[in-house]
Formats: sequence, C-alpha cells, structure tokens
Amino acid sequence: MPQPRTPVARPVIAIAGLGIESSTFSPARTEAPAFHPLRGAEVLTRYPFLAPGTPLLASAEWRGALVGKALPGGTVTAAAFAELCDELIARLASMPRLDGLWYDIHGAMTVEGIDDAEAVLLARIRETVGPDVLVSTSMDLHGNVSRELAHMSDLITCYRTAPHEDHLETKERAARHLVGLLTTGAPRPVKAWIPVPVLLAGEQTSTRIEPARSVYAAVDDVEAMDGVTDAAIWVGYAWADEPRNRAAVVVTGPSEAAVTAGAERLARGFWEARHAFAFVAPTGSLDECLDEALASSPDARPFFISDTGDNPTAGGAGDVTWGLERVLARPEFKDASGPTVIYASVPGPQAVEAAERAGVGATVTVTAGAEVDDRHAGPLTMTGVVHAVRHGDRDAGTEVVLRVGSVYVIITRLRKPYHHEHDFTDLSLDPRGADIVLVKIGYLEPELFDMSVGWKLALTPGGVDQDLVRLGHRRIRRPMFPFDPEMADPDLRARIVPPSDAQLTGEDE
Repeated sequence: MPQPRTPVARPVIAIAGLGIESSTFSPARTEAPAFHPLRGAEVLTRYPFLAPGTPLLASAEWRGALVGKALPGGTVTAAAFAELCDELIARLASMPRLDGLWYDIHGAMTVEGIDDAEAVLLARIRETVGPDVLVSTSMDLHGNVSRELAHMSDLITCYRTAPHEDHLETKERAARHLVGLLTTGAPRPVKAWIPVPVLLAGEQTSTRIEPARSVYAAVDDVEAMDGVTDAAIWVGYAWADEPRNRAAVVVTGPSEAAVTAGAERLARGFWEARHAFAFVAPTGSLDECLDEALASSPDARPFFISDTGDNPTAGGAGDVTWGLERVLARPEFKDASGPTVIYASVPGPQAVEAAERAGVGATVTVTAGAEVDDRHAGPLTMTGVVHAVRHGDRDAGTEVVLRVGSVYVIITRLRKPYHHEHDFTDLSLDPRGADIVLVKIGYLEPELFDMSVGWKLALTPGGVDQDLVRLGHRRIRRPMFPFDPEMADPDLRARIVPPSDAQLTGEDE
C-alpha cells in the first residue's frame, strides 16, 4: 500500500531535460549546440505559465537546471549526449535539497551506442537527486515509453493532439500535477503501463481525423474517472529502429483498479483501430501531386504539397534534393511567367554566401543540397535571380530566395522548417498568392493548414520515408503492426509498474 507523504507548503522543484526526434534512417548526426540549451533562470523563460505573476510560479520554488530542445534530426553523437548530460547532472548536484523534478523531454532521442537515452539520463538524475524526489515527465506523443522510463517517473503525460496544439497545456499539466502531489502529501501514484505493438507514422495518426480523433478523445474520458490523475497514449516514433519504439499507454492515479481499467480501455481502443489509420491527406508520387496541383482550378489554390520523405521536423536531414530536382525539371516552370511555385527548402551554405555577395536582383549560379543525405540525388546546381536575403533566423542563420524560372527556391545556411506564414512573408514571398507551395513537412502545421485550399502528401524518399516497411527496421520488437499485418492479438492487460522508489525486477514487455 503506497504510503502518504509529508505535505510541502512551497516545494523546491528543478526543471531538466533534453528533447529531440532522432531518425536512425538519416545519415545526419546531431551535436550539442543544436539543442540550444538554456540554463538556470533562463529555463523558466521557456514556459509562459511560469512567467512572473503566474499562480503556478508562486506555488513552488522553481530552479532551472538545463533544458535543451533540438530540431528533429539524426542520431545524437555520444560526445554530445555526454557533454549535455554531464552539465545537467552537475547543475542538479549543486542545488539544495529538492522536493520534485519536472523532466521535460520529447522521448524519441537516439544516441550513438545507447538504447532508451531518456531513461539512461533519468537514471543518472535519480542517482543525483535521490529516491525521495518526485519526478513528473512530460513528452511528445511521438515519444517512446519503456517500462524503465515509466518506473523512474512518478507522473508521466504527453500531448493529446497532432499537430501539437496542446504542447504548452501538456507541460503545464505535468508541472501542476507535480505541485499538487507535493503540496497534498499524497502517496506516489499507481502507474498502469501497456505497450501496444503498433508503429505508425505521425501522418497516419493525426488527431484531426478519425480514428485518432476518437482514440484520443477517450483519454479525456479516462482522466475524468475517479481514482485517475492522468491518462496518455503515445503513438511512438516510427523513424528510429530501437526495441522501445512502439505505441504505449500509461494511466496514473491513486486507484489501482481505476488506472488498470482506464489503461486497458485506451490500449484496446488503439489496437482495434489499427487498420483504420490512414494518411491525413490524399497521397501520391511527387509527379502525381504536381499534376493534380496544376490541373486544379484557381479557386483551389494555393495548393500545398508536403515533401514528406525529408521532413526536418520528423528527423530528416533536410538537404535531400530529389524533390527539388524534379520540380525544376518540369517544363511548366521553366519560364518566369509560369505558375508561381514556392519550394521550402534546401540547405546550401556556399550557395547562400554567393547569393548574399551578389545581392538582390543579381543572377547567380549556385549549388546546394545533398551534403548530408546524398543517397537519392546529388548536389543541385541552379541559375536564378536573387529575390531576397534575410539574416538572423534561429534555425537557418541566413536565408536567401532564388527565383529559377517560376520557382522561388528558399536556400538556407542551416536547415529550417517552414511552419508559419511569416516564414514566407519575411522573405518577400506571398504563399497565399502562389499557385503551388511545396514544403518539406508531413501533416501541415496549423497556419499552413488554414492557408491551404488544396493539399496532398507526396510520398518521397528520405530519412523519414512514409513507407515504414521499405525503410528496413531490424531491432523493433516483433510481431508489430503493420510490419506483421496478420499478427495475433497481443496481451493488452495493464502492467502495474512499481513506484520509482521501489526495485524494478524482471521484464514484462
């Protein structure tokens, strides 16, 4: 029977974590600077709900350790992970006694030579802060929840929408539940964990459409049950090849009966819907998508095409030139009077430098792309007119726009995702007035979705190829849907994970 704890009127809570989606199918590697780590008091500036004057800030003494979040990318180098973890641990070790720790992560970080990196880091944190400190973990629903991670977390939750319009709400919930647990002196929650042998891409599990909309709507119903504190479903991260990668359910709360019933309901709902998951938009080859866009009526524009295989926000290298090469080869776009096309984007540091030197209005010949991922196409040479130059972007550094025929190609010093209207208008581009906008992305982020009139997903090659079976996973646990479509029904009974201050024994996967 869990034992009550002594209430703490104003607990001392540290904030720590590292977050990234790492595709093991991309040749890219991620180094420490990519995490843009914040330290000490800077950490609190990430969270509007901890701004001065907010009730949650006043409810505890919050201490930032180190929080770093990287743009999705390739595997994190062992040296980068060691550097960031060592500093994070050193900062925690220098703090006074803690009552709680909020572990703010993504959950899909792959590190060279390490499986389940977030659990490895949390184990080091636990060794540093001690077994009595309560840990609340917040995650992306595209993260992975191993039994070990669930064990070392006292509370654990994730986003409930994809696209992630509730990301701040989720983080606030994790912090608020932790404060509530500490200030009431309630026992450590009971945790019901169920691994679900399904691994699907985010573009097939968007909560904008069924069945994910209903599957995730059930989370609120379970959370409303007496005896439940939080309920969560993780889709898992499809573009990494690790044993932990799969869907999972965790329900936490004071009642073992309630969390067990809730977890089993959510796991069954996800499993039973597996055959119904479909792409969030119509799909086709890149040429098919371009053909449809060009044949569409002017009222169906701007027509957005997602160049999905090299999506930098899912872990793609971002510099695959395969799609852009085919766009520029189309005869419809050879002349400046052709249909207006915006392509976002391709990295090319030397191309950016050359265009910057030449200046807006100059005609230049530059080569960009395929410095990291050249498996599908090589570096691409283009001749065009410099349309715009912009400095100071957090991700890209410097951006230039090169007009090649009727195609406006965005070239960046470093890779960058294009999610917002201002990403284009800041470059003197008008996405609403364009005929076609091609973006390296999967499902459209909210602003682009609202802007689009037509939309298709192009099934293109790259490190986050939507054809998961084609990618060649070898280390995931089998059987797994859709890799084994005729597999038998799995054991979806809840596993009650021991509290974090108890020994984790055996393996019940």
